[in-house]
Amino acid sequence: MKQFIKPTSAELEILAVLWELGPTSVRNVFERLSEKKATTYTTVLKFMQIMNEKGLVKRDEKSRAHIYRAAIAQEHTQKGLVKDLLDKAFRGSALRLVQHVLETKPASREELAEIKRMIAEAEAREESK
Repeated sequence: MKQFIKPTSAELEILAVLWELGPTSVRNVFERLSEKKATTYTTVLKFMQIMNEKGLVKRDEKSRAHIYRAAIAQEHTQKGLVKDLLDKAFRGSALRLVQHVLETKPASREELAEIKRMIAEAEAREESK
C-alpha cells in the first residue's frame, strides 16, 4: 500500500470532483465546486498546484490546458482517513467507531443487512486463520 497522504477538507472536495469526473480541467473542477460554495478559479488552481506537489493529483504535462487527475484511489484515501480517525479518536477500537457511527446516523435496513454480511465474512476469515 502506498504511503498515505492525508488531504485537507478542501483537497478532499477537489478529489471528490476528480473521482467523479475523471481527468478534467481546473475550470470544470471550479464550476462543480462553485455550485456548493463561493470560490474563485485562481483559488482552485492554486490548491490543485499544491496538491500536485504533494502527490495527491497529477497534471497532464502534454496538454496546454490544466488537466488534472486524482493520483490516489478513492478507496485508498477513505481507508487512510478511517484508520487515522480510528487511531486518534477511538484508540484503535473498531467497536467504538461503529457504535458512534450508528448512533450518529442510523443505518437503513439494506445497510444493516450489508453490515451483518460483512461481519459474517470477517468472522469466517478469523476462524480460518
